[in-house]
Amino acid sequence: MAAYSILFKESVRRDVNAIPVKDLQRIMERIGALAEDPRPVGSEKLSGQERYRIRQGNYRIIYSIQDFELTVWVVKIAHRREVYRV
Repeated sequence: MAAYSILFKESVRRDVNAIPVKDLQRIMERIGALAEDPRPVGSEKLSGQERYRIRQGNYRIIYSIQDFELTVWVVKIAHRREVYRV
């Protein structure tokens, strides 16, 4: 299976700056694993959207998958109480 490229939306930079370093390392490892398997066990498709979410502790990583381009776009990283708010 071909590896997917991981790309980050520009707004994710602000999300990352708000996360404590101890949690950020695990989050980045989890995002890196999406290159090999963009739909890992525990990922869920969000209803009404073409996005998925995975959990890492108290944080949620929202991303979209483009299978034809072999890319994964990380859209948002936030605490579980804030991630789904618009």
